[in-house]
Amino acid sequence: MENKEKVKDFWNTASCGEELYLKGFELDDYLYQSKIRYELEPEILSFGNFNTLLNIKVLEIGVGLGSDHQKIAEAGAILSGIDLTERAINHTRRRFDFLGLSSELHQGDAENVSFESETFDVVYSWGVIHHSPNTERAIDEIYRILKPNGIARIMIYHKYSIIGFMLWVKFGLLKFRPFISLKELYDKYLESPGTKAYSYDEALTLFKKFKIRTMTSPLTHGDLLISSAGQRHKGLLLTIARKLWPRWIIKKMFKNSGLYLMIEMEKK
Repeated sequence: MENKEKVKDFWNTASCGEELYLKGFELDDYLYQSKIRYELEPEILSFGNFNTLLNIKVLEIGVGLGSDHQKIAEAGAILSGIDLTERAINHTRRRFDFLGLSSELHQGDAENVSFESETFDVVYSWGVIHHSPNTERAIDEIYRILKPNGIARIMIYHKYSIIGFMLWVKFGLLKFRPFISLKELYDKYLESPGTKAYSYDEALTLFKKFKIRTMTSPLTHGDLLISSAGQRHKGLLLTIARKLWPRWIIKKMFKNSGLYLMIEMEKK
């Protein structure tokens, strides 16, 4: 529970993207944040496939600032959403009040989802359950609450990513700790304490109860250093790296080495 409280405290200070892209708390501010989100991460829209969710029962685990939740609601889904933090729930409720959208929103824990078994047609979660101390338990809950043949679209972090390499350079090589593990790097230095990342094989093991439809890890704006980094990462070294980063080589040689491991799967 102590680790979960640390995660909760981290994201209650600022929801993901809040410090970087949310300039205020009015409708225009939320819409601006969404605009920047999808310009930087267009893969969210293709992966989420939100426009197919009309009259579908959908749960989003980890609503954050509410951008994706808005897309799902606008598609006409029968929508519910949970988040570990009160801050994220308040942001999303405020956004939905501005837009006249509806969702059953409440603060909740991915490891102990309050909904009954076989409730949802689709469970969507973008970059959330790898922060949970017991990711395996969260996956069991996703499986439980999905209807038979229901669809889960889940993004978790990819261990063998360009961002993982950058973490190794900054916190391993330059700190004279070249043998530090990727597990420790993601745990201590990426985002909230205890953040995890997975290889393809590890992801297949995690989601072994499911039938995997697709699994991809395209390069992201973070891997290519074309945006502001996460809320923990700033400084002169990063500024210099942005100017010198060999993006064309990375795109050519490491095109499947992105941070986002996007998995669409079906409940067997």
